[in-house]
Amino acid sequence: MPLTPLDIHNKEFTKAFRGYEEDEVNEFLDQVIKDYEIIIRQKKELEREVEQLNERLGHFTNIETTLNKSILVAQETAEDVKSNANKESKIIIKEAEKNADRIVNEALDKSRRLSYEVEEMKKQAKVFKTRLSKLVEAQMEMINNDDWDYLFDTELDKEEEVKEQVEKELTSQNS
Repeated sequence: MPLTPLDIHNKEFTKAFRGYEEDEVNEFLDQVIKDYEIIIRQKKELEREVEQLNERLGHFTNIETTLNKSILVAQETAEDVKSNANKESKIIIKEAEKNADRIVNEALDKSRRLSYEVEEMKKQAKVFKTRLSKLVEAQMEMINNDDWDYLFDTELDKEEEVKEQVEKELTSQNS
């Protein structure tokens, strides 16, 4: 059994003539006791750490075993799913081949209809653009007309004359 710090501390040496200096031996033994206590503490901590690591290792070993089993089950399931998917895909392909002509014909008809509708919308857009352009031009002519200058130059005293002149010009433009 290894020595304990208490064993070192309680150790008594016999005294002899011309022996070692007692204080030096006691100081050295005190230092040995301190170092020995530190080593014992470290050893206990390391033993605790080893025990914890062994527990974790056991836990991870269990997980590994479980995962390996799960992988095998997953592989078997994947094979089953793959087999079922192949069977199902063959059935789907047969059905798709049966419906392919019908779908293609419907798509062609729809494409023709959409193409016709697009052309009609283009024609309508061109007509709208032309009408809008003419409307904007007419409005610009009204804005750029010199009659506005006359309105701004007349005085407020002649309000009645201005109203009559504006009414005349509006009726002549609308005609």
